[in-house]
Amino acid sequence: MSLIPPVNLDANSETDPVSDRSRRTFLAGLGILLGSGLVAAPLMATAARWTEPPHVPHPIPSRAPTISRPQPRSEIITLNATILRYLSDLRRTGRLAANERTAWLVYDFTSQRYLASINADLAYQSASMIKPFIALAFFNKVREGTLQYTAYHRTRMEAMIQRSDNQATNYFIALLDQTSRRSGPAEAEYTLKRRQPHIFRHTRIVERIPAGGRSYRNRASALDYHRFLMALWYEQLPYAAELKRLMHLPNRDRIYTEAAGVARQTQVFDKTGTTAQLCGDMGILVARGRDGRSYPYTFIGIIEKGRSARDYGGWKEARGDVIRAVSSIAYRHLRQMHDLV
Repeated sequence: MSLIPPVNLDANSETDPVSDRSRRTFLAGLGILLGSGLVAAPLMATAARWTEPPHVPHPIPSRAPTISRPQPRSEIITLNATILRYLSDLRRTGRLAANERTAWLVYDFTSQRYLASINADLAYQSASMIKPFIALAFFNKVREGTLQYTAYHRTRMEAMIQRSDNQATNYFIALLDQTSRRSGPAEAEYTLKRRQPHIFRHTRIVERIPAGGRSYRNRASALDYHRFLMALWYEQLPYAAELKRLMHLPNRDRIYTEAAGVARQTQVFDKTGTTAQLCGDMGILVARGRDGRSYPYTFIGIIEKGRSARDYGGWKEARGDVIRAVSSIAYRHLRQMHDLV
């Protein structure tokens, strides 16, 4: 099966300082390119390094989707700049604190482009977003014949993914523990990096889910989530259809549920993650075009706090709404690209 790499968009770091004259000169030129002082100002204030995300090859499906015409580079950058401007407004008004860092990634399957990539290659706390990775490690073992996927396992898997049940997660980690001399978390990471090394480049799985769900040590990057989601969409993973079913089960997510700008016809495959220091969501949204076709894209949003929030409930809801707002921004951009409903 032939592989083709997508066209890459330069990645942008939201928080790095502009540290030398050459970078300042480059960013000033970028501001002229975009032709908008409203966009260029936050870019020059917040953007520091532009590096291309690594190529993420994928096979052409048996019925390849119609590829839209390539967008001009300035138009592609617009979503990245729009998200940065929104984040800058949040920081200026205190709705994002100085000790909170974020990561964002939007990849359009149809045009095969990164439309937004902000801090995407940095490892953040995973919280419950690690759970689909635990499921994949388990399914790798089932594929190898080491473990079995029984009706009981299916019920526990639904609890882990749909209801984010921590006890169910630790159950599967314990099963992985039985397959080697490594600990369950170490075996999960080892299995993933042995079977899918191209996906899990920044992933670290070092702990079970502690009592109270305060899981702060497992880590992954937005690019890792994206590579996982892309391989899942193109069914390059063992039990991909089952993983898709699990991640498609109804739940209260942060990229579709109460995201006012996302059309209700959109399908979602996702997993959220929440602690007193982390609010995130990673998933595939399948938008519907006015031509009746499907337009899938990945969306990853992560907000990580330097110390635990005093008002956990209030912080979780407020930051979840930030992710919903950025998801709405991304959908509006894609609607213009593909004439979505």
